[in-house]
Amino acid sequence: MSTLAPLRLLREPWNASEGNQSNTTAGAGGPWCQGLNIPNELFLTLGLVSLVENLLVVAAILKNRNLHSPSYYFICCLAVSDMLVSVSNLVETLFMLLMEHGVLVIHASIVRHMDNVIDMLICSSIVSSLSFLGVIAVDRYITIFYALRYHSIMTLQRAVVTMASVWLASTVSSTIFITYYRNNAILLCLIGFFLFVLVLMLVLYIHMFILSRHHLCSISSQQKQPTIYRSSSLKGTITLTILLGVFFICWGPFFFHLILIVTCPTNPFCTCFFSYFNLFLI
Repeated sequence: MSTLAPLRLLREPWNASEGNQSNTTAGAGGPWCQGLNIPNELFLTLGLVSLVENLLVVAAILKNRNLHSPSYYFICCLAVSDMLVSVSNLVETLFMLLMEHGVLVIHASIVRHMDNVIDMLICSSIVSSLSFLGVIAVDRYITIFYALRYHSIMTLQRAVVTMASVWLASTVSSTIFITYYRNNAILLCLIGFFLFVLVLMLVLYIHMFILSRHHLCSISSQQKQPTIYRSSSLKGTITLTILLGVFFICWGPFFFHLILIVTCPTNPFCTCFFSYFNLFLI
């Protein structure tokens, strides 16, 4: 029976022929290459928790007038992007559970269409989520380095144009990605976009951190309180490490999976790595 699978188009090294794939998988062998059997109930639970979390963020921003500013609108869009993943995951998991228990019977062609739609939603949310993380970093940078001109630079009109552009670009790119997913150039574009956002966040946040350290150093030298400087500097370092570290830990394995699909689709190590895709998706 055909069943849905989260991002099924990224589960296999599509550059290899079916025969090569089966031979490579057999050659990889071993208990470590069997992957993890993650129950659908876990996906369902995580989807529900994530959905509630992001709904609370959106509700808080919409309800509180003090949060009606471009900075919080970008955060709201980020929450909506992550919420799309939750909704897609919930719908897909529910269908999988219903089909596995024989409650729902769907024709194979309809399942494939549903897979494409859900994959497109997930890919769109991935691109938009990364984009808004980058936009938020740029917005914070402008807030710190151009504080007096911030409201003239980041006007509501520009914020709306930015948000609309991100959503439009995400929708178009995800459609292209699902249509031409067998093309390495598409995967390379997605990998390049991730690396661009990663470098952008590294440069901007580290620059902001250096500036804050400089200000703290100046204040502590004037007040002759080096302890305050060391304490604030340590907190800033921990915050920056957590921010960038969690970003890389969460997104790194997923995009490393894409890199391996492009570079070594038939290699035994890569094939073994592919079997853990569900773990990276979680």
